[in-house]
Amino acid sequence: MKKQITFLLLLLSTLSLQGQQITALVGGTLIDGFGGIPIQNSVILIQGEKILEVGNTDTVTIPKGAEIISTEGMSVMPGLWDMHVHLMINGHADYAHWDKTYPSIFGSVIMPASARQLLMAGVTSARDLGAPLKESIEVRDAINTGKIPGPTMYMSGPFIQHAPYPGTELFRWGVNGEKDARAKVKKLADAGVDCIKLIDQDQMTMEEVKAVVDEAHKHGLPVVAHSHRPEEIRRGLAAGVDNFEHTGLSSAPEYPADVMEMIKERTAQMNIGPLYWTPTVEGLYNYEYVRDNPEKLDTDAWHLGLPDSVIEDIEKSIQKPGELPYFQLTPVRRPTLERKVKQLMDAGVVLLIGTDSGIPMKFHIQSTWNELDVWVNEFGIDPMYAIRGATYWPSKMMGVDDKYGTITAGKYADIIAVKGDVLRYISLLQDVDMVIKHGKRVK
Repeated sequence: MKKQITFLLLLLSTLSLQGQQITALVGGTLIDGFGGIPIQNSVILIQGEKILEVGNTDTVTIPKGAEIISTEGMSVMPGLWDMHVHLMINGHADYAHWDKTYPSIFGSVIMPASARQLLMAGVTSARDLGAPLKESIEVRDAINTGKIPGPTMYMSGPFIQHAPYPGTELFRWGVNGEKDARAKVKKLADAGVDCIKLIDQDQMTMEEVKAVVDEAHKHGLPVVAHSHRPEEIRRGLAAGVDNFEHTGLSSAPEYPADVMEMIKERTAQMNIGPLYWTPTVEGLYNYEYVRDNPEKLDTDAWHLGLPDSVIEDIEKSIQKPGELPYFQLTPVRRPTLERKVKQLMDAGVVLLIGTDSGIPMKFHIQSTWNELDVWVNEFGIDPMYAIRGATYWPSKMMGVDDKYGTITAGKYADIIAVKGDVLRYISLLQDVDMVIKHGKRVK
């Protein structure tokens, strides 16, 4: 009976594809996401939402009647992932004002605008870390059903922490004891979140931290945790956190020796997979440049989808970049960033591209390529490593590498293309020429 059902499903799937237009992307240099030598004169056949065949002009026969799109002179690659975005914020410098003024339109205006901007920047998948639960699920599902444009979103819902900061209870949940920690995680899991965001775990009891991680894993959810302070990292590692966020440690020049030993011990355990880390360095690294050269803030690209009143409010909040309290310690922190990133790489962690997009002066339309640019052009990270940190590895970390992350037959056709050699000039990603999501050209 099972074999009959399987055969019928395959037959229905085949019949549903018959008659669908085939699109062929022809001629570009393909960076498929696996890290090997790029494929010259590439051919990618797309049918419906999926990739049908991948090769080059010598190995792939383009079917008669296919729509041919020339990618000559272009770098073709998987759609980008951004593993740390905040759809509910859009670059405003005063969080207290924002959190009080706009919650009523988070789900209807703010988050959809952020998602649309990410997609136009070539981000076809993204992970949102910290937002109201109802709006997170509704926006994600509206994107997935085609009601609004945006990347495929993976939502954490509210932060889990010891106690929410005053005025943030809508998107931060405190825990009080092991039982409450499990109950909060279960509530998020039952609502359908894709991961759990844990912060300030050094202010929780170890029993609470372990309960959060254990309960999340019971529900098949990865745990993403802050690494702002050494004890946050120690407790996160001890509890089995899957992915750390930020470089952290304020202006300290490097991670303590005992923390590095714990990290190395964890990365040595191949049986439990890689230890992932999202350093989110660009907002800090480029702050002084933006402060002194604020012209980039004047682009209207980040206005996309936002009403004039919100745009004006954001512009007013960032009129004096050098006076923003959020960044006053940043000039002291900036020189420590590269050292910490190199420590993590040397210890064997897998770095993921994520940006903290939405924080003051950091707009969704710009964030992801800026992070890649700092990795490659400032820190000297190999461009292919950086691209895999924005394509293959995020899909692997989120457990969807059978559907996303590489340009492979059978996977969703999430593809971007830029004119020129992106492995030589990573900053070409600031203006992605073509964006295809699930087989549909959206730019």
